[in-house]
Amino acid sequence: MSVLYAMSDVDNPRSLSNRMRSRRFSLFERLCRPLARPLRIIDIGGTQEFWEQRGWAGRPGVDITLVNLGAAPQRHDNIRTVVGDATDLSDYADGEFEVAFSNSVIEHLFTWEQQQAMAREAQRVGRAHWVQTPNFWFPMEPHFHVPAWQWMPVGMRAALVRRWAIGLRGPYPDPERARSAVTEIRLLTGREVSRLFPRSTIWPERICGLVKSWVAMGGFPDDESVLVGA
Repeated sequence: MSVLYAMSDVDNPRSLSNRMRSRRFSLFERLCRPLARPLRIIDIGGTQEFWEQRGWAGRPGVDITLVNLGAAPQRHDNIRTVVGDATDLSDYADGEFEVAFSNSVIEHLFTWEQQQAMAREAQRVGRAHWVQTPNFWFPMEPHFHVPAWQWMPVGMRAALVRRWAIGLRGPYPDPERARSAVTEIRLLTGREVSRLFPRSTIWPERICGLVKSWVAMGGFPDDESVLVGA
């Protein structure tokens, strides 16, 4: 196991990635405290493991709907798993959920147009929203675990992943599969996140002074005060 993978292993509670995720989630918990119960959350592209790690699986007064392209067996009374599309949540009414939540999903949608659609839907179905995504300008690419990977030409990246495993992906000998694996990830800049969420507070999550990821949040009663000193 590489050092980079060990640092980013979300299943390891001591990994850097999980420690940062826990710190980030503590802010989310503080934002949710004033909200009425039962607290209905739609997690766009999330997993039951995420909420288990955060201690919200089985929590009274919290009802979580997970929306994913594939089905998963339900393990907790307060977490419902449904099949759906992040870019089309038309099964749900405007403001049906107290919070629309998403962690590292919007960068997996291939195109800017798809990202716009997801952002619109998150802001529509949630009275409040919390959407996190890695920063395009952070030097370590978080999916392939290669420095500056996202800044390389697509053709070069596809050629590399055809021949070798890059991070936990590949090798994909088929050229179309290799290209799809590369173009699936479209990391966002801070300016792009602001365009997707124009009325939101955009919080830069930093490590060693560099912005590792962005969080777009809006609709919470005390978002600005909660972020003071974060």
